Amino acid sequence: MEEVRVLSDPLEARLLAPEPGGPVRVALAVPTSGPLGMMAPAVLNCARLAVAELNAAGGLLGRPIELVLLDAGRAPSAVAGDLADLARSGAIAAVVGTHASDVRVAAVAALRGRVPYVFTPPYEGGERAPGVYLLGETPARQLRPAMDWLVRHRRARRWALVGNDYVWPRMLHDAAVAYLRAASAQVVAARYVPLGALDPAPLLDLIARRRADAVLLTLVGSDLAAFNRAFAESALRAPRLCAALEENGLLATGGDATGELYATMGYFGNVATDAGLAFVERYTHRYGWQAPVLNGHAEACYDGVRLLAGLAARAGSLHPAAMDATADGTTITGGRGTLAVKDRHVNPPVYLARADGLDFDVIDAF
Repeated sequence: MEEVRVLSDPLEARLLAPEPGGPVRVALAVPTSGPLGMMAPAVLNCARLAVAELNAAGGLLGRPIELVLLDAGRAPSAVAGDLADLARSGAIAAVVGTHASDVRVAAVAALRGRVPYVFTPPYEGGERAPGVYLLGETPARQLRPAMDWLVRHRRARRWALVGNDYVWPRMLHDAAVAYLRAASAQVVAARYVPLGALDPAPLLDLIARRRADAVLLTLVGSDLAAFNRAFAESALRAPRLCAALEENGLLATGGDATGELYATMGYFGNVATDAGLAFVERYTHRYGWQAPVLNGHAEACYDGVRLLAGLAARAGSLHPAAMDATADGTTITGGRGTLAVKDRHVNPPVYLARADGLDFDVIDAF
């Protein structure tokens, strides 16, 4: 497969807008800096893999795809402003975003439905803006069954909720309160910390003082890794359920041997399905065994690029209104198997995994 062209400078993308009938430029909004910057290498690899496969099969609406890389680890307003400028100038025809939900909220408002926007990570639910398509796990699918499992199997009754301070953790915590109440459990502590400003000590003290016997973590990126390292080194022993922990995050933690660290995601690299094994084989064939480790965020970005192409092919257009009108029933196949669109959302499988050193042991599927 030919190498995929990736423009890393938004200004270059605006100055060198594609000719009519030339390549389709797709903005890839992914953090390359900040607490979530660790996700970028594998995410970019998976986006390039999807584009290479699509281009080899004829591209998007018969035109080759090029990527415009945008750092989504910056302030939401800065990311949204760049995306809006690129869309207004005709420098991009679509957006695939693998980033935090506060960036999504700002980007949706700034883009105003000018171009289709595929958002790939787990998210809080409720997005209904025209031209926006959601691939990620929502709380009812991702969180509720995993918390119920821990209540039943680990007798987790007194929960502490710890997250970063933005829309996704706050809405997941609201959902968690209701799920725990229905399971005859309770929340005994809740705290939010700004992105990139984590001090684990007061959080560990709070968990100990409130005698929490389980912790829901909606921290992300380097904040999540730092908290899990500190927890494992402390005297505390309680199940920790993470809603954004994947293989990169586990490596950043240094692994975990407590037997108490759980993650719930729509994809883990060692899920032995036919689709999962085939995806790992294609990724490894292209990038080698030493490539950045596959994980849920990266695989979802692959699916996001494929979904954009599938939606456009079904509509015969990249116009958001045309895509919205024909989106239901669009299917794609990636590392998670075959996924279908309904109400501009995809409901992926969800797994519960337990950390075992530097790997995950998948223990249930929902």
